[in-house]
Amino acid sequence: MFLIHVKARNETPLRERDSCIEVFTMGKQGSPRSARPILQNTNSLFRTKDYHIRSSSDSLGASTDPSIGRRILGGDNYWNSKVVLLHGLKDNSGKFTPCKGVYVGKKHTWFGRNVKPIAFILVLMASLFLLDSLMVSIFGSINLQGSSPTIPSDAHEDDNVVSIHEERPAVQMYGRLLKLASMVLAEKEFKQDSLNFWNEPYHQASKWKPCADKKYRTTPGKPDKSNGYIMVSANGGLNQQRVAICNAVAVASLLNATLVLPKFLYSNVWKDPSQFGDIYQEDYFMRILKDDIDIVKELPPHLKPLDIEAMGTLITDADIVKEAKPDDYITSVLPLLLQNRVVHFLGFGNRLGFDPLPPHLQRLRCKCNFHALKFVLKIQKVGSLLIKRIKKYYAAPRQLDKQLLGDFAPGISPKQHNIASGPSRYLALHLRFEEDMVAYSLCDFGGGDYEKKELEAYRDVHFPLLIERLKNSKPVSPVELRKLGRCPLTPEEAALVLAALGFKPETFIYLAGSHIYGGSSRMQPFTSLYPNLVTKETLLTSSELAPFKNFSSQLAALDFIACATSDVFAMTDSGSQLSSLVSGFRTYYGDGHAPTLRPNKKRLAAILSENRTIGWNTFEDRVRKMIEEGQRVQLRGSGRSIYRQPRCPECMCRS
Repeated sequence: MFLIHVKARNETPLRERDSCIEVFTMGKQGSPRSARPILQNTNSLFRTKDYHIRSSSDSLGASTDPSIGRRILGGDNYWNSKVVLLHGLKDNSGKFTPCKGVYVGKKHTWFGRNVKPIAFILVLMASLFLLDSLMVSIFGSINLQGSSPTIPSDAHEDDNVVSIHEERPAVQMYGRLLKLASMVLAEKEFKQDSLNFWNEPYHQASKWKPCADKKYRTTPGKPDKSNGYIMVSANGGLNQQRVAICNAVAVASLLNATLVLPKFLYSNVWKDPSQFGDIYQEDYFMRILKDDIDIVKELPPHLKPLDIEAMGTLITDADIVKEAKPDDYITSVLPLLLQNRVVHFLGFGNRLGFDPLPPHLQRLRCKCNFHALKFVLKIQKVGSLLIKRIKKYYAAPRQLDKQLLGDFAPGISPKQHNIASGPSRYLALHLRFEEDMVAYSLCDFGGGDYEKKELEAYRDVHFPLLIERLKNSKPVSPVELRKLGRCPLTPEEAALVLAALGFKPETFIYLAGSHIYGGSSRMQPFTSLYPNLVTKETLLTSSELAPFKNFSSQLAALDFIACATSDVFAMTDSGSQLSSLVSGFRTYYGDGHAPTLRPNKKRLAAILSENRTIGWNTFEDRVRKMIEEGQRVQLRGSGRSIYRQPRCPECMCRS
């Protein structure tokens, strides 16, 4: 701390006080935080704002309290700009406060004697203000460039790391609504929390219980003799592979075949060499399904040398229609299986429809997804640690926690209740605003010509088929696309929805990993309303994340756990595989106490189209009605995903 002491000349000894200007500065970044001044006099003349600056090099493993987590924008290591304090504000009695005080009631000659010292103080104050503004402008630019978490150099294609692109000015499409939201949230910050979106609005949800693992007399058992072996090489990321595994279980049962533990294809997009045993517990999977189908880890030795492709039993996605029916497999696949004793499904993405399907096969799918697939202990352990860093207090572990975290499900005894600190609940958000999704949508997101040209260039490289299709079709304007609900929600729109639902600014929000297009400039409207934004990269240390580096599917499993076990889960795209599977898990195991927020993009676009005139109360009412309608307790509709909507007789039982 630097102390500049200025003493006026010829001051009356009885009233003499030294005027003090205290300038507090931080040391270099990463050093211990300097003590903040304790202000006994609340009548300070002025006080500059603290500016929080975080370097990207400190995003992992910085000196912080890991139980709280480091925020994306404005981390725990700060460069506090100078805090200038001048004590000497005049009080109501006509006297100055103690730091510098001279009685000026009737003696006006004092001012004339002290013109020079006063002028010196004013010049000094102006200089300090000028220096402070200069430092803020310099460090402010550093904050934009250095506040993002460290991203592995080879993880740019994964969907589980928050990536920050080159920084640009913050983009706001709804500035007026943002201001209204900010004012309303500020008013509600210290009021009693009457928000009901932390809970399921419909009591009927608690009447549905998991029962896909229940044994029925009508369920056919395993055949006495297997027709052969089914091999599956699943493509995509964690969630696509999960769907492929459970579809393969159903197909193996349909064809009376033995399933070889599925393999995962290596993709230049995902760049993850993980196999089944790296993500899921193999023996547990086989044990849970042993009464339904035979499962082996490898082909028997006498079949391994076979050239499956030459034999004509390699089946790609081109050979099986999307959402195929059981008859398609019986007529086209079963003859090959009986002839060659082995078939190999390559890819196998969404190649089994949901209806019509025999009830026992539908139930087997649910049993696979909700009971048989358990994450390996390594993922469970770090997933549990991740939740503990966000959430400080637990009652008895829920069924949802036990299924996903096993013996690592967190919980504390009532005696520890008063010891625990921090938030007791959090919201998880899956924000789908990646560059590929943004570019493919053909929508306008308010970024001007630069953004338009950048997205056009991306489409030229990554979506040549889309470009060809656009040449031969009638163009649809970005405005019309937005009206139709085909545009991904921006971070700004997501923040406005949460604000309309009444979530307070201090709400802890876990952001499921994704490449946010536009980086922190795009996130700025969101973090201006909700600063407590955390990710697995900011909650876990570099050493804790190290075993998962270069394994995108394993990292995605951590996001799956954080989203599924959250107190509230919010999605911005209901078509996302992660959002679908997470919401299904919460329905199946949530016992009516795991609310999910699903915005209707078409309805939201209509509401936001009135952003220049709509009142906040009207905006709030319309958004709440939209969300509440999406939370209604409904049975799975025909053709709908049983993984996303398990509320049906084949998966769940109504009590």
